Amino acid sequence: MLQPLLRRPQSSLRAAASIANGFRSGLQHRSLHLMPQLRHESLYADQGIPGFMSPDTFRISWREYQAYLIYKLNLLTEDSTFAQMDTVSLVKTYAKDRKMAPIFNYASMAHNNHFFFNGLSPEHVPIPNKLAHDMVESGSSPESMKQDFLAAASAQFGGGFVWLVSQNPTGLLKIMCTYSAGTPYSEAFARQQPVDTNTEPAKKAGGWYDPASFSDRGGPVNIAPGGIQVTPLLCVNTWEHAWLYDYGFGGQYGGGKDEYLERWWDRVNWNVVENAHKESPGYSGRLNSRTL
Repeated sequence: MLQPLLRRPQSSLRAAASIANGFRSGLQHRSLHLMPQLRHESLYADQGIPGFMSPDTFRISWREYQAYLIYKLNLLTEDSTFAQMDTVSLVKTYAKDRKMAPIFNYASMAHNNHFFFNGLSPEHVPIPNKLAHDMVESGSSPESMKQDFLAAASAQFGGGFVWLVSQNPTGLLKIMCTYSAGTPYSEAFARQQPVDTNTEPAKKAGGWYDPASFSDRGGPVNIAPGGIQVTPLLCVNTWEHAWLYDYGFGGQYGGGKDEYLERWWDRVNWNVVENAHKESPGYSGRLNSRTL
């Protein structure tokens, strides 16, 4: 199905080297997949994210890498029905289709990377009282949630993302890991990639939809964690291009990646996280019925 779309002139592929300079004006007239505009982007481009990310790393990991992902996604979807679908719809719809793996990968990575940068702030934002209360109600505390979250991200071997998600319908908060281009959305459980394939057997790690995994009653066995849907609230990028240039392999906290994670937690825009939690289906359940 994708063969006609993949047969692009090599000159088009070489154009990816200059996409960061002319992307917003060059592709927006022919495709739905555009380069997003971040809050404070001009500040980040000039000064980096204060106390967290240098201007060079911001340029590489956001402006150039995000533009590259969208450029490749547009090459695959141009002049097709896929061009009318946003990245989340592409991820949820085609996670089970092997033939659509290239589109899924670029759509998922573009979404995940944008989710990461969209949740950042140029200054410290304290965790709102209600969100801190929800962390306690979920069996944790802001400090223990931080320690568990950063430990999971530090231990993640290879590229991926670590997420804080709201479980539906309870609204309870949960830490979730995805690897490579994996996605947190339950509707795309076939490509959630929630386990490290470096440590798990291939059969258990799975990832692709397998008809043999269905039970005799016709229901899927390898459904989303806990058999419930989740709503992502925030994520951290553990791909090396996001931290290695600034922090190296050493650092104040015993390793460059660990220092990156500590500084990231202090630049999370917790107001964005709380707003996403309030809009999640689970927020109207048990947690929302309690007030401080």
